[in-house]
Amino acid sequence: MEKFIKVTGVAATMLEENIDTDAVIPASWLRSLDTDLGKGLFGGRRYRPDGSEVAEFVLNQKPFRDSRILVAGANFGCGSSREGAVWALMRFGIRCVIAPSFGDIFHENAFKNGVLLITLSEADIASLAKTLAAANDPSLTVDLERCVIESAQGLSIPFVLAPARRAALLEGLDEIGETLRSGGEIESFQERDRLARPWIYARPRS
Repeated sequence: MEKFIKVTGVAATMLEENIDTDAVIPASWLRSLDTDLGKGLFGGRRYRPDGSEVAEFVLNQKPFRDSRILVAGANFGCGSSREGAVWALMRFGIRCVIAPSFGDIFHENAFKNGVLLITLSEADIASLAKTLAAANDPSLTVDLERCVIESAQGLSIPFVLAPARRAALLEGLDEIGETLRSGGEIESFQERDRLARPWIYARPRS
C-alpha cells in the first residue's frame, strides 16, 4: 500500500449529502477487469448516455480534473459494500476525502486501501468550502504527520485520527503488512503452542 505522509493538490468540493457508493462508481463500470475505474469515478454524473462529458460536473472542469482531495457532504460513501468505490477514487488520483461523516463499510475499505478519510465538523467543512470557492488556487495540503489541513490562503484546521490508522497510513501497511510486522511473535507462539498441543497440528505424511 502506498504511504500517506503529506498530500498537496487541488481540492474539489461536493457538499451534497448521502453520496452513495453506486454514485461513486456505478455498477456498469465494474463489469470488466479492463475498465478504467478512474474514468468511471462518478460515471453516472460525469457523462451523458452518449458518453460525452457533462461540462457542469466539477470533476470535468479545470483545475478539478486533477483533484487529489475531495471535500464532501455528510454520510459520504453510504450504501452497498463496494470496494470499487475506493479503487475509483485512487485511480482518479484522490487520496483524501474530508467530510462530516462516512458510510461505515466505505470507511473501512478506504483505510484498507490507503485513502485517508478525515472527519470534520460541518462548520469546518463550510469554512473549507468557502475558502476554496473564493481561491484562485483551490488547493489544500493534508499533513498526516502533523494532523493538519492547510490552504494556500492560510487557513489551518487540525484533525484527529485513531493512532493505529495513522501509523498504518504513514508506513504504508495494509492488514497483511501489519500482520507480517509481528511475524517473529507469531512464529514464537506457534512453536510454544506446537509443543503444548501437538495433537492439533497436522502431521507430515511419511
